[in-house]
Amino acid sequence: MAHDKSKPQVLVIGPGMITWLQILPSLYHLQNQGVIGEIEIAGTRCSTMKTLFEDAGLKKGFPGQSFKMYPDFRSADANKTYRDAYKEPLKKLPPRQCVVVALPDQMHYPIIKEVLEHDQHVLTVKPFVLKYNEAVELEQLARKKGLVVGIEYHKRFDDRNFIARKRYRSGQFGELKAGQARLIEKYWYKHSNFQNWCTCDQTDAFTYIGCHYVDLVAFITGLKPVEVSVYSKPEPWPNGRLGYLWTDARVVWENGGVLSVVNGFAYPDDGPGGNTQGMMLWTEGKEKAGLIDHHDQFRGVKHSIMKAGSDPGDTIYMETNPDYFQLLEKGGRALTPVGYGFRSIEYIVKAIARAEHATAGLSEKDALAKRQALLDEYDREGIMATPKNSSYNELVVEAGRLSITNGGRIAAIEYGEKPRAYLK
Repeated sequence: MAHDKSKPQVLVIGPGMITWLQILPSLYHLQNQGVIGEIEIAGTRCSTMKTLFEDAGLKKGFPGQSFKMYPDFRSADANKTYRDAYKEPLKKLPPRQCVVVALPDQMHYPIIKEVLEHDQHVLTVKPFVLKYNEAVELEQLARKKGLVVGIEYHKRFDDRNFIARKRYRSGQFGELKAGQARLIEKYWYKHSNFQNWCTCDQTDAFTYIGCHYVDLVAFITGLKPVEVSVYSKPEPWPNGRLGYLWTDARVVWENGGVLSVVNGFAYPDDGPGGNTQGMMLWTEGKEKAGLIDHHDQFRGVKHSIMKAGSDPGDTIYMETNPDYFQLLEKGGRALTPVGYGFRSIEYIVKAIARAEHATAGLSEKDALAKRQALLDEYDREGIMATPKNSSYNELVVEAGRLSITNGGRIAAIEYGEKPRAYLK
């Protein structure tokens, strides 16, 4: 089949939970809308690929749609691990298509660098990378080639956060003084693949999910974080590997405001939500106090059904979140994804497509200059997280790792010509 140059092809590297839950349904819908072309997915294990490919819900929700897979479980050796399966489709991709990186935190840097070296635009799950210098290196490489890199911090696309951002930046809340945030995933995560990669030597609960709320406070307020301390006692996963399964973090901002963030993997499986999460920010103005109070777990919907589903953590009584990601019947042959989880994917994919459509027919020199101008625009707007406009996240991650591996000591963040994180 000839490649339609007006529609970017998409290669997803990583067929795991987030691809099944959010990324692939979003891509199927964008494919139905004519925004993207063919979809390919690369993984390391036949079993994971088979589970995704044969998922009954996706087949029913998106009839006739599928993807090309690497490895193909129907012919590959089921006992083999295919760590380089992504290399073949990546090599074959025409320049400047869309590569989605949906991998564990510590794998982002080498894979994204390889993808950029193959002249491909990138959509990556958060966090971008684990070190500031890596973020700078990748930003410079992407800019040199005029490639879009979008980091999928989907909470930005929750309308309540756009509202808070607008009101805070117009002065209606005054100034951030203190805040609390939490995001605790369900207990069954302990028996998932997380126990194989979310280990003390690689990452931690704060790096993995606490980054959402650090990014969100910066997105809303425009403030930069300047100090981080993270405490955790290493505990064993079911497979015996040690992980920082509970984290308590404190982030100090440049105005002296402070945010505390608690993360972990122990929300009860019988709990009615998919997790527990939320954020409160206390603010002050002239002789006045302000408040931002977002209950991100319970969105006002309570359902009790006859029988629980078969997925981990499914319950009979549920407090459904209609705002993050749902697949609904809204006409047409396929389901329609709604919510900020879809809008985030859509925004980044369309930003990539725009970079190509805006430069069609130009000389390579003029096209590169135009794409670089668009990168500047995306950085300046600050709606989509990019390596340049959200590099404070990498500084927080780096400071957090310094702190957590040193018993919770305070790590400072220094900006200027050579930003860095260091133990105080």
